[in-house]
Amino acid sequence: MHRKLLSVLVFWALAVASASAAPDQWVQIRSDHFTVITNAGEKQGRHVLDQFERMRWLYTVLFPKVNVDPPDPIVVFAAKNEKTFQSFEPQDYLGKGKLSLAGYFLTEPGKNYILLRLDAQQENPFATVYHEYTHLIFRSSSDWIPLWFNEGIAEFFQNTDIQDKSVALGKPSGDDILYLRQQRLIPLPVLLKIDASSPYYHEEEKGSVFYAESWALTHYLEVTDKQKGTHRLRDYLTLMSHHEDSVAAAEIAFGSVKKLQEELESYIRVGEYKQFELNSAAAPIVDSSFTVTPLTQFQADAARADVLASVRREQEARDLIAAILKADPNNTQAMETMGEMELRAGNRDEARKWLGQAVKLDSQSYLANYYYATISDGSEDNAEIESSLKTAIKLNPNFAPAYDRLAGFYVREPDKRDQALPLSIKAIHLDSSNLYFRLNAANVFAALGRFSDATYVLQTALKVARNPGEMAMVQSRIEQVDQMKQFHDQAQASDASGNASGVVGLDSGGPQVVTGTVTTTVAVSQAPKHPDAADGPKHTIAGVIQSVTCSYPAVMEFQLKAPAKTLALYSNNFTKIDLSALGFTPSEAMSPCRDFQGRNAKVQYAETTDKTVDGQILSIELHK
Repeated sequence: MHRKLLSVLVFWALAVASASAAPDQWVQIRSDHFTVITNAGEKQGRHVLDQFERMRWLYTVLFPKVNVDPPDPIVVFAAKNEKTFQSFEPQDYLGKGKLSLAGYFLTEPGKNYILLRLDAQQENPFATVYHEYTHLIFRSSSDWIPLWFNEGIAEFFQNTDIQDKSVALGKPSGDDILYLRQQRLIPLPVLLKIDASSPYYHEEEKGSVFYAESWALTHYLEVTDKQKGTHRLRDYLTLMSHHEDSVAAAEIAFGSVKKLQEELESYIRVGEYKQFELNSAAAPIVDSSFTVTPLTQFQADAARADVLASVRREQEARDLIAAILKADPNNTQAMETMGEMELRAGNRDEARKWLGQAVKLDSQSYLANYYYATISDGSEDNAEIESSLKTAIKLNPNFAPAYDRLAGFYVREPDKRDQALPLSIKAIHLDSSNLYFRLNAANVFAALGRFSDATYVLQTALKVARNPGEMAMVQSRIEQVDQMKQFHDQAQASDASGNASGVVGLDSGGPQVVTGTVTTTVAVSQAPKHPDAADGPKHTIAGVIQSVTCSYPAVMEFQLKAPAKTLALYSNNFTKIDLSALGFTPSEAMSPCRDFQGRNAKVQYAETTDKTVDGQILSIELHK
């Protein structure tokens, strides 16, 4: 078998084996950090797991300041041959003339899958897997890791050669060397400060120089530190973890940036690229601690179905799940995969049915519990929602989205609002790279009237934003919090002078101000604002308005419970909804956020591209 195994995944022989052939025996081998599922036998599975553990150890040695364990588990599917690999390979790579893959890295919400073909023979067959695994390792530190290093270190490790007791690092990238000799380098003061909004990261020509030069600088620093016994790169990263300016940190750790530029240019011209080897015999890996579990055919098929769903071969996944559930009606993993596919397709009721069945069968999947709570949010099953989120946290204490979602649930409950803040902070601690956790934490602070803290969190979110669109969204939130603080301060001033009484500003979407007390109507969003365009097919339906939530400045969401189904609807500006009443005269003080709850209504809405909702509200006709 191939020596270079460091990533993982892949399993199953084709969905249906030949009638005359004995089915493959799948086995699952687990450590504290990885799960390997393979049809290549226990010995080979242990070897894959051992090499993955050695790679993890390598990161802990080289980068002690980085949390090398991602918040979501890593599952490696190690296929014994091409036939097995193709049984769950992404559709885009199947067929004649397609790129032949030896490994594939897939990140889904709550999952990290590595697909590996163990009989691959080409040079550096797992380069893509190593590259993406390196990004995964550094994802939790992306709020301070400079972009040049994040890309450079991934390029550096993609040619890693993992052997039994050693790891060979730093094999040069011929393509990068040739390219850099033909191009003008980016000045280091510019390279060191490039972020996700820079054209050097997005424009093809400039981006190619950025990636190649980032690799060369990382390679130069890694190799020279190893040769000279220095730790300049480690010192630089330590300074960056304390949020020092990137150029200032380089001057401290590397010396003169101008001299470093000259050294890098000379290094590229001369072309004497070295690589080095680390002895991994000292890695604290105890093979006897690995747990081995033979998988039944149903368990193996259910695992393969989840991979098929994740690589968007959904019809095959559905067909396989139908066969599994016919023979094994209580297979919770099959139910969970069906629920996730329905959720992705926007079929919320179907998703809730499948996930609810899995949860009631005492599913030990934290994802099933999390998704069930997510899809049920806005219903009247508050106790079940809270219980499922707590169960998800218990099953996987490192799963940040469950903390974030529970915080959003609590912030809407006045008697539990104080419990929301520690949960939001925990979510950020577990996954500091997630922009929306920070946006939601800012919402929690604002709901508690702590506007300065909300602004601070949003300012840190600017460092996590990956593109101009995300940065603009964060800046918009900062401006909204500033406006909310102004409302708050004006209300306090009015109250102090004896001029305030009753409710101020709620009908226009602002904060709710009551004499002597200030509470802010804030909905915790789990995603960017829904689309503004309303150009899809239009529908009209009658039902009862339920689960109304409003967020600043004039966003409204609710569910319309109709006889045949329940719809999730929204408006980004409820002041522009065409509003009318039938059989009664609305009060001038009627507020959509406060007074629509429980009303019978006929609603016209337009379909949108956002599959998390059913449509955007165009008009509401309230009935007596």
